[in-house]
Amino acid sequence: MLNVPSQSFPAPGSQQRVASGGRSKVPLKPGRSLMDWIRLTKSGKDLTGLKGRLIDVTEEELKKHNKKDDCWICIRGFVYNVSPYMEYHPGGEDELMRAAGSDGTDLFDQVHRWVNYESMLKECLVGRMAVKPTLSKDYHEEKKVLNGMLPKSQVTDILAKEGPSSPSYDWFQTESLVTIVIYTKQKDINVDSVIVDHQDDSFRAETIIKDYSYLIHLGLSHEIQEDFSVRVVENVGKIEIVLKKKENTSWKCLGHPLENHNSFIPKKDTGLYCRKCQLISKEDVTHDTKLFCLMLPPSTHLQVPIGQHVYLKLTITGTEIVKPYTPVSDSLLSEFQEPVISNNKYIYFLIKIYPAGLFTPELDHLQIGDYVSISSPEGNFKRSQIQKLEDLFLLAAGTGFTPMVKILTFALTNIPSLRKVKLMFFNKTEDDIIWRSQLEKLTFKDERFDIEFVLSAPTSEWNGKQGHISPALLSEFLKRSSHKSKVLICICGPTPFTEEGIRLLHDLNFSKDEIHSFTA
Repeated sequence: MLNVPSQSFPAPGSQQRVASGGRSKVPLKPGRSLMDWIRLTKSGKDLTGLKGRLIDVTEEELKKHNKKDDCWICIRGFVYNVSPYMEYHPGGEDELMRAAGSDGTDLFDQVHRWVNYESMLKECLVGRMAVKPTLSKDYHEEKKVLNGMLPKSQVTDILAKEGPSSPSYDWFQTESLVTIVIYTKQKDINVDSVIVDHQDDSFRAETIIKDYSYLIHLGLSHEIQEDFSVRVVENVGKIEIVLKKKENTSWKCLGHPLENHNSFIPKKDTGLYCRKCQLISKEDVTHDTKLFCLMLPPSTHLQVPIGQHVYLKLTITGTEIVKPYTPVSDSLLSEFQEPVISNNKYIYFLIKIYPAGLFTPELDHLQIGDYVSISSPEGNFKRSQIQKLEDLFLLAAGTGFTPMVKILTFALTNIPSLRKVKLMFFNKTEDDIIWRSQLEKLTFKDERFDIEFVLSAPTSEWNGKQGHISPALLSEFLKRSSHKSKVLICICGPTPFTEEGIRLLHDLNFSKDEIHSFTA
């Protein structure tokens, strides 16, 4: 089928490539912002060149459209004319051209998996790829079939052979309860490995197993009450979801299968699934950063694992916009009075408001009681990275502090081997420091924790450290508790900060396994 370009994406020399795996933006011309693009898509202008027709695109036809002024790209079986979007693309024209005239699904997923391209490019839709009538039975040939066009059952069968053993499920009932049991066949499963949503007639339970997703998706045969419980037997990897019947009648079957039911595929191949959450409160933390509290629906079980993020989705002038944010606790100190994995329905976010931005002003304008859509968790941080850890170093700049909040408190409350946790927190001024008083109180509460503030534009009264991330600052800060202590360094902040930090850490002879960078 399609010959997917073999080069890396973004290209090694491009402006989008960064050492940490994140990406940089390319300066756009005036009048080429996201809002300008949204206006263009709503102008009625023919952006496909096909005058509203949708066509079946053959592989041969797709290959012909590989120039900047005539560029078609296939994403998950759908073909888009991205030529009009070239000048609006934050990553630059060259990055789009990497996939010109070909299937760009894998390239897209490496950098933009969270982007709602269906909404962004809906006016650029040319049509679907024409599927060849037969598929080769050879495994390697099957892998070349267009992303998203291989029948799901075959995707599941093929990928399950590459990853963990495929899970299974069963169910049983009493007069008032229905229990769904998922057998994961893994021992490293915990309560935040499973996400359950019951909306209208749809019951959805997704279990994350290593880097794979196992989905139960059913239209239940009878009505159930809003509240349910989730229990995990960790040593055997068994998950029990207990539903309460609305009526005490016997169910002849659990329900009928819905889209992707009983599938087991790599997490990266799943789409973003969102549920609407209600804004409960927002309060000022600094002059430009606020703490937002959102409440999950009553029929949702979702606990974001430490070090992972979710996407918030808003519809702005008719277009769905999504942005990644890492949940935090409502307070640094509250984690010491309650379990780290709490069973409440609230999710908190520390979000900096950019007055000239598109997304955060809209978020800030929401009223208490309004709704925001939240995705299921994403991210590659694993709890195992901090198990048996002795030294934990955290390097954060600005709101890059957010992933550190739960890692910091989890480590102090759950890792017996931990000897010290140190946070170096970079900001511009004292007024920019998030939760300064809480951080300082935590140093008195736990002698293993220490904090150093570094300011790049302090007032003359500032007596602390000054400047930007540098070899001198890091070499003094990153001192192991013993010569061979097990160490992890987490870093998060603006892309230039993260890039430079990783380079300096390698120069200081820290290994790749001892460094974890968080990038949006």
